[in-house]
Amino acid sequence: MLETWNEPKRVEGLSKVKVQAAFASGVISAALGDDGFVWVWGSSKGGQLGLGKGITNSALPSKLSGEEIVKVSLGWGHALALAKDGNLFGWGYYVNGRIGKIGRELEISPLESNSTKLRSREEFSAIEAAEKSVMEAIEKEKDMPIIWDPGSIEELHELKVVDVACGLDHSLVVFCDGTLFSGGSNVYGQLGRATKDLGLGPVHIRFRPITIASGLRHSLAVCNNPSSEATQDATSVVSRGWNQSSQLGREGPTEIPQVVEGLAGEIPVSVSGGRAHSLALTAKKEVWAWGSGRNGRLGLGTLLMKLNLCWLNIWKVLKLFKLLQGWIIVLQGFFASSNYQVLL
Repeated sequence: MLETWNEPKRVEGLSKVKVQAAFASGVISAALGDDGFVWVWGSSKGGQLGLGKGITNSALPSKLSGEEIVKVSLGWGHALALAKDGNLFGWGYYVNGRIGKIGRELEISPLESNSTKLRSREEFSAIEAAEKSVMEAIEKEKDMPIIWDPGSIEELHELKVVDVACGLDHSLVVFCDGTLFSGGSNVYGQLGRATKDLGLGPVHIRFRPITIASGLRHSLAVCNNPSSEATQDATSVVSRGWNQSSQLGREGPTEIPQVVEGLAGEIPVSVSGGRAHSLALTAKKEVWAWGSGRNGRLGLGTLLMKLNLCWLNIWKVLKLFKLLQGWIIVLQGFFASSNYQVLL
């Protein structure tokens, strides 16, 4: 039986921990103390807890041993932790190189070789398609290889990492020199690179990432503006990956990192990706939203999937109303000549 609570409760077991940040995935939660220790709780058969081989449940927070950590990012079934010295650690599902190489050969996921892009807009809504895809992933990845304990990512040794972000089944990493790496599933072009090499590899773009974020299967980055005429503080949001609900905020090739032109004139400072929508925070302390508006998640006063669909529906209604007006005028004339009245 599923247990839910409709009122916030303080997490037990952290009373002596000065929590600096908290994180959540689909099945586990994590907290980062001011001493750099990571605490985890929840349930994950994919080793996302990082508590050791075969440990899949922890009803109360349990402390991970290891380096002093400054940031944690959780995907579905995998996790990355950035240490204060710039080293990166990963654990959980170990397919497609979503957490890089850690002590064993990389393996490709059956999802990557057998999957097809979800393109139908008629059979499923964008969110239903995403949820269906996640359930299929859960079923197919039950027997995937697992890294049960946090391990240092081999291909990133000697490189100083400054930011990390995990999507459903892919990861992004930024280094101190602005180099961007990506790894994991690339079914929707979310990695932003054409090479099919497993593991974490470089994304060749003309933008310099400052901070990054991952949605379900799309990727976002706040980058320095490459224009020579731009001021030093000018930034742009660059997106790539799944775009069924316009969560990229732009048209054009989805697998190639491109600028979200709708934010021209703004100075984005951070971004966040949901399942099928995106958010950006600007230097003016304003939040901008785009993508799926289902359930009002965009905060734009509509529950519709997308605003452009709203305008399309209004136009169709107006055309239908004009057509009906014409028929009413005809019928009024007919009934008037026949001693009948039409009540409008």
